[in-house]
Amino acid sequence: MRASRLRLRSPRPLSRARGNRTFPLLALGLGGFFLAQAGDAPVPPTGVLTETEAPVARRVRLDEKQLEAVREGRLGWQFKENGAPAGPIVPVQWDGETNSAEGTVVCLMPAQEVDVAPPDWRRMEVAFPNRIRAVLDAASGQVDFFEQDCPVLRYNYRTVEPGEVLDQVAEGNRRYARPRSNYLHPLYGPGGAVLTRDWSLDHPHHRGIYWAWPEVDFGQERGDLHALQRVFARPTGRVHLESGPVFAQVKAENLWLWEDREPIVREEAILRAYRATARGRVVDLVFRFVALADGVTIARRETSHYGGLNLRLATPQEQRITVHTDAPASAPRRAWSDLSGVFAGPESCGLTVLQYRDNPEYPGDWVQYPELSWVQPTFPTAGTRYALSRERPLVLRFRLWVHRGGAIEPAWAAKLWDAWHAPSAALILPHE
Repeated sequence: MRASRLRLRSPRPLSRARGNRTFPLLALGLGGFFLAQAGDAPVPPTGVLTETEAPVARRVRLDEKQLEAVREGRLGWQFKENGAPAGPIVPVQWDGETNSAEGTVVCLMPAQEVDVAPPDWRRMEVAFPNRIRAVLDAASGQVDFFEQDCPVLRYNYRTVEPGEVLDQVAEGNRRYARPRSNYLHPLYGPGGAVLTRDWSLDHPHHRGIYWAWPEVDFGQERGDLHALQRVFARPTGRVHLESGPVFAQVKAENLWLWEDREPIVREEAILRAYRATARGRVVDLVFRFVALADGVTIARRETSHYGGLNLRLATPQEQRITVHTDAPASAPRRAWSDLSGVFAGPESCGLTVLQYRDNPEYPGDWVQYPELSWVQPTFPTAGTRYALSRERPLVLRFRLWVHRGGAIEPAWAAKLWDAWHAPSAALILPHE
C-alpha cells in the first residue's frame, strides 16, 4: 500500500532535444503554497506541509500541451532546493472543468525541504505509476477504490440487503437489519486489514462509516436515519468518478425518502482518497444537505448523544481511543480523535478523524463507546435541533487519516490538522 516518493523518478521528462520546454507557473506561482497573502489566515511552517506530505492545491491556467498532459496523468512539478530543480518529479492531478484551461491542480507535497520559489512544470512521456482508481463494480453497483491492485475502500452507493445475516440477528433486533446504502465499508488499513465493521449482530443498523441522524423530524413526525426507521437515504443514480496519479474520488447524489417514498432532503456525498505515503493515507469526506420540504430538522439521540459522522470500527486487540479538542481560547483550536490497535496480523494501525474548523457549530462534541469500537464527532450542538434549509445548504467536512503504528502522537495529529487548514490545502468544493 505504500507509494514511495522515489518511484516517481522512473518516468522520464521529454528531452530538450525533442523540443520540450519546462513551464514556470506564471503569475499564479506556487509561492502562495507557502506564504500567506494579505487577508489570509496564518500559514503553518513549510515543514508541516512537507513533513505530513499534505494534499495541496492551486489555481492555474494551462496551455494546450499541459492540459493534454494533465488529463492523461503525465504532468508534474519539480520543486527546487537552493534555486535549482531537485528531488523527484511530483505528479499533479486536474481538479477542474475538463473543457477549461483554467482550474485547480492538486498534488501531495514531497517529503523534502523545498524553496518558496515556484517549481517547474514537467511533461512526462508516459503516465505516472501508482495510479489510484475509483471503479464502479458492474455487478453490485458499488464503488471500489484501488491503489495499483490493492483495495483502499468501498463506497456502498447501491442498496445492500441483509441476506443470511438476518437469520443470525435476534428477533427483537430484526427491525434494524434493514437494507441500506450510502456508507463506507470496508475501509482498509495500510497493511490491508479491514478497519470498519458492517452488519454487527448487536447493532445490525451500524454500517461502517456513515453520516446519519437518529432524530430526523419532518413536520410533526420523527424518523431515524441512523437506525433505518421511516426515513432512508436512497441513490438517484447521479454518480461521478475520478481517478488519477494523486487521488480517486466519487461524487454521488442521494435523496432522503420519508417512508421510502417522499423526498425531503437532497444529499451530495464526496469521498476522496489520496495516494498513500509511507506513514498513511488521507481520505476526505464532504457532505452537502439541502431541504426539499419545509419542517425538516436533524438532531442527536435525545439531542445529546450520538449522531452525525458515525464510525463503527472492527474491534482491534490492544484498542486505544484518544480524543482531543483544544480549549475555547486556543488559536488555532484543533479537534481530532484516534482509534488504533491490532486489527489483523502483527502490525498496529489506526484511524484518525479531524474536524474542519469551518463546519457549523465547530467543534462537535466527541462521543465514544469503547465496547463498540466507536468514537465520533457529533453534530449539531447538544440540546439543539438543526433545521435544514432549501436556500442555505448544510456542508460538513471531515478528514480521515488511515495510519500505520499505534496511537497517534498528539504533536503529529496537530501537524495533520494544521496542514489541512493551510490556505494552500486541497479543499473539495461541492456543487453550489
